[in-house]
Amino acid sequence: MSIKLICSDIDGTLLQYGKKELEDEIFEQIRELHRRGILFCPASGRQYTSLRKLFAPVADCCVFLCENGGVIYKDEQCIAKNPMPRALAEEIANDLWTRSDGQGEVMLSGQNTAYLMERGLGMLKRIQFIGNNYQIIHDPSEVPEEITKVSVYLHEGVESYTERFVPRWKEANCAVAGPYWIDTTFANKGIGVRSICKTLDIALADVMAFGDNYNDLSMLDIVGVPYIMDGAAAPLREKYPNHTLRPEDVLREFLKQN
Repeated sequence: MSIKLICSDIDGTLLQYGKKELEDEIFEQIRELHRRGILFCPASGRQYTSLRKLFAPVADCCVFLCENGGVIYKDEQCIAKNPMPRALAEEIANDLWTRSDGQGEVMLSGQNTAYLMERGLGMLKRIQFIGNNYQIIHDPSEVPEEITKVSVYLHEGVESYTERFVPRWKEANCAVAGPYWIDTTFANKGIGVRSICKTLDIALADVMAFGDNYNDLSMLDIVGVPYIMDGAAAPLREKYPNHTLRPEDVLREFLKQN
């Protein structure tokens, strides 16, 4: 096995919740990986605009897995997209909006724009915080492009709503994506990684990946070297033998030994 691609979740993994900027160390590591012919892949539910801003110093060294695998970018070009069936996306959005007890706000993701159905509960501030392009809408039918992901932001946390939504929308890979988010998509991070590997002729066994939540499972389950974060839920820590506090710590040792 020779690692050729390193994928990492962002929120809760490279960025602990509440942090806005990455440490300089990861940029230095990405540059060194690139010099050695190893590609780095931010793998996130965020959109391309947000991810490119976050990784601006090293963006040319990266391939970007956006919208949980719904959109893949490399060299500023969309190289793959996995949209949802339109009718189903609108049905899910309406369900997340109406059955969240007035506590949920809905985001529908296009290729590089977030369409927000908001109630003033914090989603808009979060989207502005991470730097997404966005538009405010009042109905899913207003989205003028293909929909790659539908999410609900629950400002009081996902705990009371996980069983309500996740089993209902299994056909759309419904999964908890963080303390406040539940996502649905016809893609997932595993599909995104497979697309990248097929396009760039990289074996899945030659991929290392880092994640911290249930929406990372499809990625962690298929790569040769999966790492789960120390702060992940207990079932996830039990599932994967490789644990770490920070991806940078693993990459530091990897670069020393290779």
